[in-house]
Amino acid sequence: MRAMASGKILIAAIAVVVLARSAAAQSGDGSFASPSRFQERDGAAIYLHICQGCHMAGGKGAIGAGAFPALAGNRKLEQAGYPALVVLNGLHGMPPFAATLDDAQIAAVVNYVRSHFGNAYGTDVTSNDVHASRQ
Repeated sequence: MRAMASGKILIAAIAVVVLARSAAAQSGDGSFASPSRFQERDGAAIYLHICQGCHMAGGKGAIGAGAFPALAGNRKLEQAGYPALVVLNGLHGMPPFAATLDDAQIAAVVNYVRSHFGNAYGTDVTSNDVHASRQ
């Protein structure tokens, strides 16, 4: 009897761990995340889940354990190819995202930062532009 009760407790504990891991693996939209790729498709969601931790909610950047440049009013974003290359390849302390974001995701987040935080830079980056930058 005691062994059966212990077995049920063990099964319940395993179920809790499995459910917790499943919940942790879900992205904000409820889809399951890949361990090697980000699942967000929208530029705002990508910024929120990946970029905001360093560049801050308002794109103002931060200085502390490292220097995270402001994206708000950043003239370097004016040339659409520049931020796409930075997201793809990284720069200084920023890691590269070429392996974890696809071309459309990179275009989406680049277009988001180029049109938010007081930025109003014209032409959008396309996934084809990003793909060409990978070459």
